[in-house]
Amino acid sequence: MAAAMAPSLQAPVKREFVALAALMMALFALSLDIVLPSLSVIGRDLNVQHINDSQLIISFVIVGMAVGQIFYGPVSDAVGRKPAIFVGLALFAAGCALCLFAADFQVMLAGRFLQGVGAAGPRIVTLALVRDQYEGPAMARIMSIVIAVFMVGPLVAPFLGQGIVLVVHWRVLFAVLLAVSVVLCVWLAWRQPETLPKSRRLPFSWRPISAALRETCASRVALGYSIAAGCVFGELFAFVASAPQIFLGQYGVGSWFPFLFSVSGLAIALASIVNARLVARVPMQHLCQGAAIGTGIVSALFFIPATIGAGTPALWMTMVYLSTTFFLVGILFGNMNALAMEPLGHIAGAAAGIVGSLTWFLAMIFGTLISQSYDGTIQPLVAGIGVLSAASIGAMRWAEAGRSNGKQP
Repeated sequence: MAAAMAPSLQAPVKREFVALAALMMALFALSLDIVLPSLSVIGRDLNVQHINDSQLIISFVIVGMAVGQIFYGPVSDAVGRKPAIFVGLALFAAGCALCLFAADFQVMLAGRFLQGVGAAGPRIVTLALVRDQYEGPAMARIMSIVIAVFMVGPLVAPFLGQGIVLVVHWRVLFAVLLAVSVVLCVWLAWRQPETLPKSRRLPFSWRPISAALRETCASRVALGYSIAAGCVFGELFAFVASAPQIFLGQYGVGSWFPFLFSVSGLAIALASIVNARLVARVPMQHLCQGAAIGTGIVSALFFIPATIGAGTPALWMTMVYLSTTFFLVGILFGNMNALAMEPLGHIAGAAAGIVGSLTWFLAMIFGTLISQSYDGTIQPLVAGIGVLSAASIGAMRWAEAGRSNGKQP
């Protein structure tokens, strides 16, 4: 059926679908990173009480994403793929409007939360949209292209954000995001057919969600790797939230900020390519353990020059540390999620939302704790990454001990 529905791999519509799917998936990353060069200015204009509070503009999008992704899968199964995405885009647009006209910091945070909840819709349901139309090698090919295009988002967004605020007010950033959501709505409505016929739709029910939550928490493997993934994502989000203060305030790099920030994205992208080759030869558990141990060792070693340099070591040393760290983090990303889902294949749809939500909630908590500890030096970030690396190793070993003892699938 899926093969019959799938357009020809040579047809022009395929290229258009890839572009649409990639942009929908990149909406979250775009909304997260486009504001980074302006965090301090937004906080100042909205009268934040403490300079670190500006980081909450990042944290609240992540909270929204954590909440939203639980529901969109079951909703799309019940009402269809396009209506579920339209709901997400509408919520995202409403969040953009709140941020655009925010007169105080609380309204800004409410808008950012709505953006996160809304962006979860296109990001989650796009995967189902691809699966409805493609299968086997065709699906793998489409997803590889979509993800490759999707990875461009975090690299381009800071450049776009900085370019905008150099010539206009920071509020225009949210007008741009609002315009993107409108374009996606029109594009989806006009060019993309519904891929889930009414005959295949399922009534919405809380039962699969609650059952998936119980089974995920009862599985030592699923829970352990979800916690480990939350630690790893927490390392990334701590850096994203702290990056403007580190690069713009501490190092004073000015217009070089987007270039330096994008190094982390390039390192993760390179790691994804390397990991695709490694997983065919090395068990995922060994890759995860090795990468997490490597991250901890690198952080411990770098803490020495960071301390000697009074919290501001030479910029080139910091960039070498960040590049190495996020290359290792890139190895961990896909593997940890795959291992967390391994015992939950029979409830994959609902479980993916639960695992994703748990991972993002933990990442938000850990990342916010670290970024809020920023004190004008890079030491809290380095120490936080080291601690989270150790915690992820502990969570993985706990999960694997349960598997070895035969207590878990």
